[in-house]
Amino acid sequence: MYIKRAVEDSVLKISRTFPVLLVTGPRQVGKTTLLKHLSEASRNYVTLDDPDVRRMAKTDPALFMQRFTPPILIDEIQYAPEILPYIKMSVDNSGKMGDFWLTGSQAFHMMKNVSESLAGRIGIVNLLGLSANEIDGIASEPFTTSPERLMRRLKQTRRIGLNELYERIFRGAFPVLYRASNPPDLAEFYRAYINTYLQRDIRDLSQVADESTFYNFMIIAAARTAKPVIYEEMAKEAGVSAPTVKKWISILISSGIVALVQQYHNNVLKRVTKMPLLHFLDTGLCAYLLKWGTPETLERGAMSGAFFESWVFSEIYKSYLNAGKDVPVYYYRDKEKREIDLLLYESGTLYPIEIKKAASPGSESVKHFAVLNPVMEPERFDVLAQYKTEIGNGAVICMASDLLPIDQKNWIVPAWLV
Repeated sequence: MYIKRAVEDSVLKISRTFPVLLVTGPRQVGKTTLLKHLSEASRNYVTLDDPDVRRMAKTDPALFMQRFTPPILIDEIQYAPEILPYIKMSVDNSGKMGDFWLTGSQAFHMMKNVSESLAGRIGIVNLLGLSANEIDGIASEPFTTSPERLMRRLKQTRRIGLNELYERIFRGAFPVLYRASNPPDLAEFYRAYINTYLQRDIRDLSQVADESTFYNFMIIAAARTAKPVIYEEMAKEAGVSAPTVKKWISILISSGIVALVQQYHNNVLKRVTKMPLLHFLDTGLCAYLLKWGTPETLERGAMSGAFFESWVFSEIYKSYLNAGKDVPVYYYRDKEKREIDLLLYESGTLYPIEIKKAASPGSESVKHFAVLNPVMEPERFDVLAQYKTEIGNGAVICMASDLLPIDQKNWIVPAWLV
């Protein structure tokens, strides 16, 4: 059974705007399934996973282009970057929008070739695993802290309790895990997934010499989900250098495994730290790497809050990607250890967000929001007054059962409303 994806409208819009569409993202998130579902009957399909087809594409790309004509969907384009210049010539000659649909799992290898060969001719969609809204069949939109928007969604969204939420956190977001008939065994799926990722993406395309060391590094990164990145500490644990840790984190980012949230700062907030915050984008993969056995042990365990925070972050992150928008997300942490888990920044306004695994967070949950007040005082800036930043509605995303105000500007937001 096909699960409707929130990104479908963005895909079709880009296909109408550019001659080439690229859907990229981690393995097994449904890139090919999505594009096959949206394809018209006349669109051809070819996969470069086929060794014979791949050989033709690499050794005789001109012949490949004669054999497989547009409109066409080419799967796993990263295996034959040799055909990209020929795609460029084809679209320059035809001028037709949406002639070529491409998928690729290994963005860290592919994007340089794509940007150089197809600049100005390609629109890119980043696809991640299923969002909670997609699983429940609910319309999605970019998350905001607007009380009006949240009240409207109260009528649309299904309430989820603690046990069901942690079952989803534990299972993860890969579509195959939610198929109605014969879903795979969870542990077997993730074991095979990691083996494929290490053997094909990492070994073949990034020249990581020791797969076991990189696997150990992935476990070290998983243990730091929802925590600031300290490269030297991770390097010491992994037995590699700090520059190697930076390189390997960039691989995890580019292949859609983790995201780094950068620190928000400006010329008023001078006492911020400079460490980025790491989040695993699939909590099921993270739980498997750390050998959590069941949703119940995860919910009661020492990392329960960190997993909750990363799940909320990934839902917000997906809500923007699925709408075809940049993710305007930061976090705040200063030298006095005052923290704000997330900051959305749009149109000159900051929206502070705390994430708490609690059913009844009190007003103390928003106490650190006050550290942002200086950004609203234009006389504190060294630039023109009209560039001051506003502070918008804040939110505490938690396990509350209802949407409730904390004060005039801040609200308690149930996690199932994200």
